[in-house]
Amino acid sequence: MTTSRIEESKDSAPPQWRDRKRYLWLFGLVAPTAIFLTTVLVWGFNQLGWDAVAPVWWWIGPLLVYVLLPILDRFFGPDGQNPPDEVMEMLENDKYYRYCTYAYIPFQLLSLVYACYLWTATDLSWLGIDGGLGLISKIGLALSIGVIGGVGINTAHELGHKKDELERWLSKVTLAQTFYGHFYIEHNRGHHVRVATPEDPASARFAESFWTFLPRSVWGSLRSSWELEKARLERLGKRPWTIHNDVLNAWLMSVVLWGVLVAVFGPVVLPFLVLQGVYGFCLLETVNYLEHYGLLRQKTAAGRYERCTPQHSWNSDHIVTNIFLYHLQRHSDHHANPTRRYQILRSMDGAPNLPSGYASMIGLAYFPPLWRRVMDHRVLEHYSGDITRVNIQPRKRARVLAQYGVR
Repeated sequence: MTTSRIEESKDSAPPQWRDRKRYLWLFGLVAPTAIFLTTVLVWGFNQLGWDAVAPVWWWIGPLLVYVLLPILDRFFGPDGQNPPDEVMEMLENDKYYRYCTYAYIPFQLLSLVYACYLWTATDLSWLGIDGGLGLISKIGLALSIGVIGGVGINTAHELGHKKDELERWLSKVTLAQTFYGHFYIEHNRGHHVRVATPEDPASARFAESFWTFLPRSVWGSLRSSWELEKARLERLGKRPWTIHNDVLNAWLMSVVLWGVLVAVFGPVVLPFLVLQGVYGFCLLETVNYLEHYGLLRQKTAAGRYERCTPQHSWNSDHIVTNIFLYHLQRHSDHHANPTRRYQILRSMDGAPNLPSGYASMIGLAYFPPLWRRVMDHRVLEHYSGDITRVNIQPRKRARVLAQYGVR
C-alpha cells in the first residue's frame, strides 16, 4: 500500500462517536421538580416585596410548555445527531439512560403530594403568604401538576414499550396520577397496530380540529383498550372483571393513589386532582393530534393496510423538546422499532417534518384556523398534491375533495 493510500485510509476512518446529550437527559427532571423551584421563586419574590407578581410562578407548568420550551427550541434549533449503527447495542445496554427515566417517578409522586399540602394549607407564612393559597394560585398549581402528569404519560410510554416486567409496572405507576392507565394497553396493542388509518382513534384526520379530535380519541382509546383486554382474557378462558385485567389493575392504582391523598388531605383536594388529571391527559392527546395529522397508510391489492413507514408520522428534531420528551419527536423510528430505547432513536429520512418542536405545535393546535393554515399545505405537499391519499375527516370529505378539484 502506498503512503498516500495509507494516509487516505486514516483520514476516512470514522472518529469515535460520543453522545453529546448523555448528561443533558437529566434535564428531563425539570418538569417533575418544577414545583420545588416554584416554591423558591415564590419565597424569593415575597421577600423582595414583589408579592403581587409571586403567584404567577404557581403557573410554571403552562409557562414551561407554552412559553419557555418554544423559545428554547427556536434558540437552540435542531438536534442533528443520530447514533451510528456500531454504537446502537452499546447505547441500548447502558443502564444510565433507563435510570434517567426511573428518576422521574419519585419526583412526580413527591410533587403531587406536596401540591396536596399546598392546596389544603391554611398557614403558608413560611412562604411569605398570609393564610393559604388563593383560588387562582391553586388552579395554576393544579395545571402545573397536570403538566408533570402529562409529561409523566410520556415517561410511561417509554417504559411501557419495554419487555422488562419492572418497567411495565413502573409505567402503570406513572399513569396513576392522571387516571389514564388504559393508555398502557391501547397505545401498545391498539395505536401501534392501527396508526395512520381511519380506524385509529389516536390518529388525527385532515380538516379535523383538535377540539373534535379530543373526545373522539379519549373515548375511542378507552373503548378500544377495554375491548383489547377483554379479547385477551377471553382467549385465556377468563372473564374481563378480574384483577388480571390490565385496564382494571391500572385504574386500581389510580383509585389507591387518589384515595390515599383524599384520606390524608381531605376531600378538598379532589377537584384539583380531577383538574390536574384531565389537563395532563389532554396534553397527551394534543401530542397525539399532531403526531399523525392527515397521514394515511394506503391499502394494498389484498385490501390490507401497508406496513407503517417513516412517512406515517410527523417528526421534529428540535433538541430542547427532544430532551424534555425523551426523543418522542423522533416518532417515525419509534413506530418502526417500538421497543427501541429513547437514546437510540434516530431522525429518519423520508419522514415529514413539523415546522417547529412539539412544544410550539401544542399551542398552535388549540387554534384550528391557524393550525390548518400551517399544516394543511404540508400534508398536501407530503402526498405530492394528491388529496385522495390523505386521511380526511369523514363528514368533511366531500367538501375537502371538491375544494381540491376532485369529484
